[in-house]
Amino acid sequence: MELYEKFITEQVNEKGTLEKIDFHYPDNYNFAFDVVDWYGQNEPDRKAMIWVSNEEEEKVFTFADIMKESSKTAHYLRSIGIKKGDKVLVVLRRHYEWWFVMMALCKIGAIVIPATDQLKEHDFIYRFNSAGVSAIICTATGNVIGEAESAADKCGVNIRVITNGEREGWSCFSKEYVKFPDVYTRADNPEDTKADEIMLMYFTSGTTAYPKIAAHMHTYSLAHFTTAHSWHNVDPNGIHFTVAETGWGKAVWGKLYGQWICGACVFVYDFAKFDQTKLLSKFGKYKITTFCAPPTIYRFMIKEDLSKYDLSSLKYITTAGEALNPEVFYRMKEATGLSIMEGFGQTETTLTVANFTGMVPKPGSMGKPNPQYDIKLLDSDGNIISSIGEEGEVCIDISKKRPLGLFKEYYRDEVQTKEAMHDGYYHTGDMVWVDEDGYYWYVGRTDDIIKSSGYRIGPFEIENVLMEHPAVLECAVTGVPDPVRGQVVKATIVLTKGYTESEELKKDIQDFVKRETAPYKYPRIIDIVDELPKTISGKIKRTELRKKS
Repeated sequence: MELYEKFITEQVNEKGTLEKIDFHYPDNYNFAFDVVDWYGQNEPDRKAMIWVSNEEEEKVFTFADIMKESSKTAHYLRSIGIKKGDKVLVVLRRHYEWWFVMMALCKIGAIVIPATDQLKEHDFIYRFNSAGVSAIICTATGNVIGEAESAADKCGVNIRVITNGEREGWSCFSKEYVKFPDVYTRADNPEDTKADEIMLMYFTSGTTAYPKIAAHMHTYSLAHFTTAHSWHNVDPNGIHFTVAETGWGKAVWGKLYGQWICGACVFVYDFAKFDQTKLLSKFGKYKITTFCAPPTIYRFMIKEDLSKYDLSSLKYITTAGEALNPEVFYRMKEATGLSIMEGFGQTETTLTVANFTGMVPKPGSMGKPNPQYDIKLLDSDGNIISSIGEEGEVCIDISKKRPLGLFKEYYRDEVQTKEAMHDGYYHTGDMVWVDEDGYYWYVGRTDDIIKSSGYRIGPFEIENVLMEHPAVLECAVTGVPDPVRGQVVKATIVLTKGYTESEELKKDIQDFVKRETAPYKYPRIIDIVDELPKTISGKIKRTELRKKS
């Protein structure tokens, strides 16, 4: 019996596509004890992680290694005052210590709050105060430690751990944790953890307001089984590589929970600055079998001559984070023979819509609903939409029960929690339409829809066309106020290397869009920029672009 069969019962159709899934778990379910330590004890030599640094240093960890290192870490963190229920901000980039710390805090029952090292002092202050943070575990890489320290001084966060290096007033992780025992069991906790207690909190991307805090329970980890098994299609004897920094929610989607439930090894490339040539070289060297990255990474990859790289070990590729442009899909298909299988979800959820294993993807489509969620499309009045092609908001039915994977609440924010969860539904704020085969097609956020001369225009459909123009490397489409039309379409564009801004080029791009889609959708305004404004998790800040209009 596979480990996951202890917790999960699934039904698939003749094509191998997931049709139904049920979860069963003990009241004290704890991912670190019940998954990682289970492998550590029963399959100790199974590889859990291959870690490669920016300088090409390599470390290989088995599940026994992760069990022991996280146990030492748990004892150590307990010794400096971290206890069950404490909120701990963790800023460790892709350093391997992140996995030790994540599992240690899970064992203790402390609440982990992953964060990016791009935060500044005011970002830390906001996070410390809004979440009630009592401890920080931080890397010394870059300038982040100074920003964090200044904020900690102002907010009274006195438990401070630095993982690589030494600093006055900070406990040195690398020197201290190794002194502690490498066995930590439930009996070492003064109080056992519970499956429905908060385990993990993420600050949302904050594209329209200050970031909210999505609080997840211990069962959230189990809900990611579908992510890894039925979407990433991980091989228990293969190596999975998800490109994500650990401060972003996508890291636990692709570098931790579901993959380790399936017993798969994760590959971690701890690069300092993204370089697609260096990334591409890792596939052949480490025999990566499954891969997931946001569309932006694929866009950079296809600008290279992929025939120069050994991609022969790849069996399956996936994407999430933003909607996938068909042009990228076809280019990767041409180069690898593999179809990019798109998935969709939020910080507040696990995978909700996807092109699952056994499905034939339609380029540009999000796929079909994850059967672990009861998903409905609602109109602006809250009515269920059943018509093919009609746009509606993706909503999760919570009237009978709260599905595994859905966040518990926006922490300390009852108002915004009720705004998102009401009338028996969780409202995602994402607009889609469904075709005759049941495939979902992304339109945009509810506040991204452009209304021009009576037309409702989804920005993504225009972005798809723009991405097919050779001069366009990245783009974002927004609506601009217009006294006659209400709004007109504006495209903010980053040019591909070799192209220079000119009125002739702008007109060529406009004419291209007119030829490729309905003329009323073409961007009447084109703004050429060096880079698009993005959140710290890499998503385009459309709100910021709209403000500049």
